[in-house]
Amino acid sequence: QVQLVESGGGLVPPGGSLRLSCSVSRSLYSFEMLEWHRQAPGKQRELVASFPRYGSRIYADFAKDRFLISRDTTQNTVDLSMRDLQPEDTAVYYCAVRLGTTDYWGQGTQVTVST
Repeated sequence: QVQLVESGGGLVPPGGSLRLSCSVSRSLYSFEMLEWHRQAPGKQRELVASFPRYGSRIYADFAKDRFLISRDTTQNTVDLSMRDLQPEDTAVYYCAVRLGTTDYWGQGTQVTVST
Protein backbone atom coordinates (compact mmCIF):
# COMPACT_ATOMS: atom_id res chain seq x y z
CA GLN A 1 0.00 0.00 0.00
CA VAL A 2 1.17 3.49 -0.81
CA GLN A 3 0.12 6.64 1.06
CA LEU A 4 0.29 10.13 -0.38
CA VAL A 5 -0.36 13.31 1.56
CA GLU A 6 -0.61 16.68 -0.17
CA SER A 7 -0.02 20.01 1.50
CA GLY A 8 0.54 23.65 0.59
CA GLY A 9 -2.84 24.64 -0.81
CA GLY A 10 -4.65 27.79 0.19
CA LEU A 11 -6.05 31.12 -0.91
CA VAL A 12 -3.89 33.26 -3.16
CA PRO A 13 -4.65 36.46 -5.12
CA PRO A 14 -4.46 36.51 -8.93
CA GLY A 15 -0.84 36.66 -10.03
CA GLY A 16 0.33 34.95 -6.87
CA SER A 17 2.38 31.81 -6.34
CA LEU A 18 2.05 28.58 -4.39
CA ARG A 19 4.15 25.49 -3.87
CA LEU A 20 2.31 22.24 -3.32
CA SER A 21 4.06 19.26 -1.81
CA CYS A 22 3.18 15.56 -1.84
CA SER A 23 4.75 13.29 0.75
CA VAL A 24 4.97 9.68 -0.42
CA SER A 25 5.29 6.68 1.90
CA ARG A 26 7.98 4.88 -0.08
CA SER A 27 10.94 5.58 -2.30
CA LEU A 28 10.12 7.61 -5.39
CA TYR A 29 12.34 5.29 -7.38
CA SER A 30 9.63 2.65 -6.98
CA PHE A 31 7.27 4.42 -9.34
CA GLU A 32 6.94 4.59 -13.09
CA MET A 33 5.26 7.97 -12.94
CA LEU A 34 4.78 10.86 -10.54
CA GLU A 35 1.94 13.24 -11.37
CA TRP A 36 -0.17 16.18 -10.31
CA HIS A 37 -3.80 16.44 -11.39
CA ARG A 38 -6.53 18.91 -10.60
CA GLN A 39 -10.30 19.02 -10.52
CA ALA A 40 -12.26 22.24 -10.67
CA PRO A 41 -15.89 22.43 -9.51
CA GLY A 42 -18.19 20.87 -12.08
CA LYS A 43 -15.31 19.72 -14.26
CA GLN A 44 -13.47 16.47 -14.86
CA ARG A 45 -10.15 15.78 -13.26
CA GLU A 46 -7.29 16.75 -15.56
CA LEU A 47 -3.56 16.16 -15.72
CA VAL A 48 -1.38 19.09 -14.73
CA ALA A 49 2.13 17.65 -14.95
CA SER A 50 3.97 14.33 -15.11
CA PHE A 51 7.44 13.29 -14.00
CA PRO A 52 8.20 9.90 -15.58
CA ARG A 53 10.93 7.56 -14.38
CA TYR A 54 12.48 7.90 -17.80
CA GLY A 55 12.08 10.77 -20.21
CA SER A 56 11.15 14.39 -19.97
CA ARG A 57 8.60 16.01 -17.74
CA ILE A 58 5.24 16.67 -19.38
CA TYR A 59 2.95 19.64 -18.78
CA ALA A 60 -0.61 20.47 -19.76
CA ASP A 61 -0.79 23.47 -22.06
CA PHE A 62 -2.19 25.67 -19.28
CA ALA A 63 0.74 24.72 -17.03
CA LYS A 64 3.61 25.33 -19.42
CA ASP A 65 5.84 28.25 -18.42
CA ARG A 66 3.95 28.72 -15.12
CA PHE A 67 4.15 25.41 -13.26
CA LEU A 68 7.11 23.20 -12.38
CA ILE A 69 6.96 19.61 -11.16
CA SER A 70 9.95 18.45 -9.16
CA ARG A 71 10.93 15.63 -6.85
CA ASP A 72 13.14 15.18 -3.84
CA THR A 73 14.26 11.56 -3.65
CA THR A 74 15.84 12.06 -0.22
CA GLN A 75 12.55 13.26 1.28
CA ASN A 76 10.24 11.24 -0.99
CA THR A 77 8.30 14.32 -1.96
CA VAL A 78 6.85 15.50 -5.25
CA ASP A 79 6.32 19.24 -5.51
CA LEU A 80 4.34 21.45 -7.83
CA SER A 81 5.52 25.06 -7.95
CA MET A 82 2.95 27.39 -9.45
CA ARG A 83 3.28 31.05 -10.36
CA ASP A 84 1.08 33.69 -11.99
CA LEU A 85 -1.99 31.88 -10.71
CA GLN A 86 -5.34 32.88 -12.13
CA PRO A 87 -8.94 32.30 -10.98
CA GLU A 88 -9.27 29.48 -13.52
CA ASP A 89 -6.53 27.62 -11.64
CA THR A 90 -8.89 27.24 -8.70
CA ALA A 91 -9.29 23.51 -8.08
CA VAL A 92 -8.49 20.63 -5.81
CA TYR A 93 -4.99 19.46 -6.68
CA TYR A 94 -4.14 15.78 -6.39
CA CYS A 95 -0.86 13.98 -6.32
CA ALA A 96 -0.69 10.54 -7.95
CA VAL A 97 1.93 7.85 -8.47
CA ARG A 98 1.96 4.75 -10.64
CA LEU A 99 3.32 1.44 -9.37
CA GLY A 100 3.08 -1.23 -12.04
CA THR A 101 -0.50 -1.01 -13.29
CA THR A 102 -1.89 0.64 -10.15
CA ASP A 103 -2.32 4.35 -9.55
CA TYR A 104 -2.33 5.70 -6.02
CA TRP A 105 -3.86 9.06 -5.13
CA GLY A 106 -3.69 11.53 -2.33
CA GLN A 107 -6.71 13.17 -0.74
CA GLY A 108 -6.13 16.48 -2.51
CA THR A 109 -5.41 20.02 -1.46
CA GLN A 110 -7.59 23.02 -2.29
CA VAL A 111 -6.14 25.91 -4.24
CA THR A 112 -8.32 29.00 -4.50
CA VAL A 113 -7.27 31.99 -6.59
CA SER A 114 -9.35 35.01 -5.71
CA THR A 115 -9.24 38.59 -4.53
